[in-house]
Amino acid sequence: MIQPLPSATYRIQMRGGVTFGHVEHHFDYLVGLGVSHIYLSPIFAASEGSTHGYDILDPTRIEPSLGGREDFEKLARAAHAVGLGIILDIVPNHTAFTPENEWLKDVLRHGPQSPFASFFDIDWSSGPLVLPWLPEPFKVMQSRGDFSVRNGNLCFAETEIPLAMEGGEADRVEDPSILHDRQHWRLRHWELERDGITHRRFFNVTSLIGMRVEETAVFEATHRLIIDLVHAGLVDGLRVDHIDGLADPKSYLDRLAEYLPETPVWVEKILVGDEKLDRRWKTVGTTGYEASSLIARLLTDANGIETLTPLWRRYTGVEEEFSTALEAAKLEILHNELSAELHQLSTIAGACLADDPGVEPGPEGLREGITQLLLGMPRYRTYLNDAAASGEDRALMEQIVERAKGRVRSSRIVERLAHHLIEPANHADRRFATRLQQVSGALLAKAQEDTAGFRWTRYLAANEVGAEPEQPTVSDDEANAFLAERRSSEMTLTSSHDTKRSEDSRMRVVAISHYPDAFHSLVADADRLAPDALPRRWRWYIVQSVLALWGVEPQALKLRLRQHNQKALREAKLESYWTKPNATVEGAADSFSDILCDHWQKGEPTALRKLVEAGQALSLAQLALKCLLPGFPDIYRGAEAPFFALTDPDNRLPVDWSTMLNLADSQGFGGDKVRLTRLLLALRRDQASFFSTAVAAVDQDSGTILRRTGEGRTLAVTLGREVAGTPIWQSGSGDLRLVIAWR
Repeated sequence: MIQPLPSATYRIQMRGGVTFGHVEHHFDYLVGLGVSHIYLSPIFAASEGSTHGYDILDPTRIEPSLGGREDFEKLARAAHAVGLGIILDIVPNHTAFTPENEWLKDVLRHGPQSPFASFFDIDWSSGPLVLPWLPEPFKVMQSRGDFSVRNGNLCFAETEIPLAMEGGEADRVEDPSILHDRQHWRLRHWELERDGITHRRFFNVTSLIGMRVEETAVFEATHRLIIDLVHAGLVDGLRVDHIDGLADPKSYLDRLAEYLPETPVWVEKILVGDEKLDRRWKTVGTTGYEASSLIARLLTDANGIETLTPLWRRYTGVEEEFSTALEAAKLEILHNELSAELHQLSTIAGACLADDPGVEPGPEGLREGITQLLLGMPRYRTYLNDAAASGEDRALMEQIVERAKGRVRSSRIVERLAHHLIEPANHADRRFATRLQQVSGALLAKAQEDTAGFRWTRYLAANEVGAEPEQPTVSDDEANAFLAERRSSEMTLTSSHDTKRSEDSRMRVVAISHYPDAFHSLVADADRLAPDALPRRWRWYIVQSVLALWGVEPQALKLRLRQHNQKALREAKLESYWTKPNATVEGAADSFSDILCDHWQKGEPTALRKLVEAGQALSLAQLALKCLLPGFPDIYRGAEAPFFALTDPDNRLPVDWSTMLNLADSQGFGGDKVRLTRLLLALRRDQASFFSTAVAAVDQDSGTILRRTGEGRTLAVTLGREVAGTPIWQSGSGDLRLVIAWR
């Protein structure tokens, strides 16, 4: 029996005190809210103290600290008893790169001969497995006597690494360096991870190691528990994390569907520009970042952006376009954070071209060619596999090569590499294609979301996962084309554990587009308070951040802003870095946000009140769109109430459930948001046939930000205009008056 699709999901972040028992305690509340499914972050055994669960140690066990298998089964039975389905977030791409990982521990002891060696994406042809875990160089630590041998392990600090020799034999060797040189691995100073690792990692996170789930045995071992939970009737759907990290996403989904043909599967896939999800993939949709971007663009005032842009440029002195900032960030990331991947790709590409008579590549030519292929990739990746490239991927690769011709000394290497990608003839070609495609996604994510998005600060509402900072608005034609292709099975999110700003904080920033002069007045007033050491681009950024969190308890507000300042500055990698913090600039940023908070607390500026009120109205409009677009809404835990947060870990703070229980009875924005959530989720449940078939369209000139038509009637959502028909919701006033009505 095919599992029914959700009418609304509720995402819950496990860990941090949130156990299965804790979740079960809130079932009555969730049923009353109107959701059909709870959607759990990874529940599998993870690294000790993990706050998120994506650093899995053992995919065959449920995390004991959450309650283990017994409590999960109890949770699932209780959920189904009250009509709630369960969706699990699964992580096929990677596990934790640590001796705590029992499979990896066996590999450390037995090397390529371990039965688990093939589970991990390790390049044994490059020599022993590199472990960049040392706080200082090996010889420095050895000279101090920091290493010892105990119970067959080489030990330093709290770390114990299995030795290939039996315990007794190892203990008789007095010189740890002699033992070290005999191992299947080599300890290295952590700084060597930039160019010396021999395993595939998640993005630039060396502590996560890639899994080879393209191999049947690895897939079966890593998915045994998942399949068992579904077959036992405990799980009703799956969300696949980081699908683009896999060697062959389509084949992975095909295999998953073979084992679980009746289970809906959603994929975390970031679509860029006009890219569309491949309908050949056996998935019911994405997790919804593209829908979140559309909503923000529909609610952004285009005229306001035209006013805001020159104000920002004059104030900050930033003249470049985002595309220029992105390319610079890509190049920096490739030569720094992902330099290890560039080295690996150069070696793999050399093998790919070794028997090609049309080119004689050298190390520098290979590095240059690969760099241009990666810089030119406009989306996360292509999907080249064992067969010839699809027409779309072929055309994209041809565009990349054409672009690269004017950027290299000789285009021969780029052209030949592209040929081997498009028409793979052997294992070396396929290996190069696989690895290049895995790296291209990591590069775009790190360069756009985690670097350029913190540098190019015009309008932070558009600096989001799945959004394009240079495209903050949307035409009716583009929006309607998107809506026409969207399935009722697609998720629609507005907040997640990965969004850079929570939904209500984002709408505070969207309010800037409606009142750019009000925001500019706040910046001008704040500028006189700023320390000289703080560059103006950061002053503009921080005013948006304070606005986004305004209303949080004053001391907590200051602390959270300080934490965010540090992350933003270090992610931008202009003045400060994670590996080399700039105390002067970071201190200036903290001083500025502190002073600005105090200044606004003394007397809230009229412009600030105007933007806050506009943000509230826009948040309700955003909620209406999320619930009424084709697809179904996904509510991030606590976001049915006012949710103001910046990027993680700020967006993963504990939820105050006690406050939410009675919020619907209160006046003001909080009460309105909960009441509207309940109203729209009930509407989706009661009018399921309408929402499964109704056609969606927008007409921004008429003030209609969404219209759903079907079964002889229309449900319209308008902003700033009166509407004929029978309203089911009205709020706000003037240009931001929200009306939802049946016609």
